[in-house]
Amino acid sequence: MKKRIPIVPIPMDKAAKASKRFLSLGESISHFFPGLHFELDQAGFDFDPREWCAIAVFCFVFYISMITGVLFVIMVAAKAEILTVITISLPAGAIVGFVSLIYLIFYPKLQVSRKIKDVEKNLPTTLHHLLIEIRSGVPLYNSLVSIAQSKYGALSSEIKKAVNEINTGKSEIAALEILARENPSLYFRRVMWQIVNSLKSGADIGDTIKMLVESLQEDQRISIKKYGSALNPMALMYMLFAVIFPTLGITFLLVISSFIGMAFDLQFMLMGILAFLLIFQFMLIGMIKSKRPAGI
Repeated sequence: MKKRIPIVPIPMDKAAKASKRFLSLGESISHFFPGLHFELDQAGFDFDPREWCAIAVFCFVFYISMITGVLFVIMVAAKAEILTVITISLPAGAIVGFVSLIYLIFYPKLQVSRKIKDVEKNLPTTLHHLLIEIRSGVPLYNSLVSIAQSKYGALSSEIKKAVNEINTGKSEIAALEILARENPSLYFRRVMWQIVNSLKSGADIGDTIKMLVESLQEDQRISIKKYGSALNPMALMYMLFAVIFPTLGITFLLVISSFIGMAFDLQFMLMGILAFLLIFQFMLIGMIKSKRPAGI
């Protein structure tokens, strides 16, 4: 896969060449992530774990060198003390480099998670499309071509792989089996295996797809109910930390300060509370989005 990754400073093919000197270190790091091989395959990256971790080490070295060097030059130009320059520039570069290393190692897992959500989001609609095509007397291959040419995101791309395999001479069963093995989505694999089993047994595919549609709809209803129940404690947590605690906290501090005669920097305190609220709300929104079912 030659797609550009934002955190990698150069194109992936050049990064792979530049990181060859770090292959031994990349192999040592890859042992700590045994599932990385499957994540790379499912995300569509044509690298083995050793090469991927070597690219991550290359990014670490690049960013620690760049950030440290830039801050060093800026602070020296500002006539800061050399000890202060080293104390600030080196840790800052190390932090940015370490974050880039960790982010790149976990990037395939992030891509797989996004792919699963994209596939499962369009899966019920795609099955309805396939059911209508099959019930109308359209052959399965033509129905798959129609889905591959539709705008169902990652799902259309996955079906297109099966269409390409069939065009190279494989049977529909073999192509769908490959698709079921390689896709990370549990729901999608279950659908493909059900269709494959129907083709092998000679059963009516239309009935199988109709059953799958009803099953997915039921699963989706259950997921939405669970999501709704999970929002209740989050709403309570929001009320406590974003509304009640800041209000009562400021009042309590003002009352205490009047009793003990200690003066608080009100502006600094308000800025700190505002920063806390921004970070808290950002994290809460991220939690809500992460728990949202794929179909809604």
